Amino acid sequence: MSAAGPLHDLKARLTAGLDPVETWHPDRRPVRSDFDLNPDRDVATFPVISPLRPAAVLIPIIARVEGPTVLLTRRSDTLSSHTGQIAFPGGRLDAGETAIEAALREADEEVALSPSVVEVLGLADTYETGTGFRITPVVGWLTEPPRLSPSADEVAEVFEVPFDFLMDVANHRRDHYDPETGPRRWYWAMPWQERYIWGVTAGIVRGLHARLYGDDKRADENAA
Repeated sequence: MSAAGPLHDLKARLTAGLDPVETWHPDRRPVRSDFDLNPDRDVATFPVISPLRPAAVLIPIIARVEGPTVLLTRRSDTLSSHTGQIAFPGGRLDAGETAIEAALREADEEVALSPSVVEVLGLADTYETGTGFRITPVVGWLTEPPRLSPSADEVAEVFEVPFDFLMDVANHRRDHYDPETGPRRWYWAMPWQERYIWGVTAGIVRGLHARLYGDDKRADENAA
């Protein structure tokens, strides 16, 4: 059976469920954050940083015949922060840039994903990090697998995760760690094979799921 129907339906759902790119503005209010699971903010764990620094990530969805996948990276172990973590391509906005421009530029710089092969479908929920960033997730659609060349300075690995896996709340769980100072910190995690998707990346995936399929309170309880 052809996958064109399901892929077409998914693309239509994404287009309908996301905010149009024209609605973006630099002060777009965060809808989700690291504080969703940590409402009693402790400055030792989450320092107060104001104003929030604008950033953007690209969520590249590849329309594979055998099923859509999401492109992710593992950050280089030589970076000064968040080394080895799973992330979407992305970074800070340059002066005068929109989130859409920044997401596409960063993807090009990090893995040589050409903007010309990405159809931007819209914007997912803006996410505030505990480190003081306001991240706009930009959802892109790729009609075929791209040719990539990761930047060794920034990316250790590029891989794909099935879209259906990320959108299945049975794979979402709440994990935690205990910092040297401050209370226990909770975060979303979605382990896949030998890779540990967690933190901001997992939180953004949760936001995309809610956009497309709604919040599932029972799933939240099960994840706890």
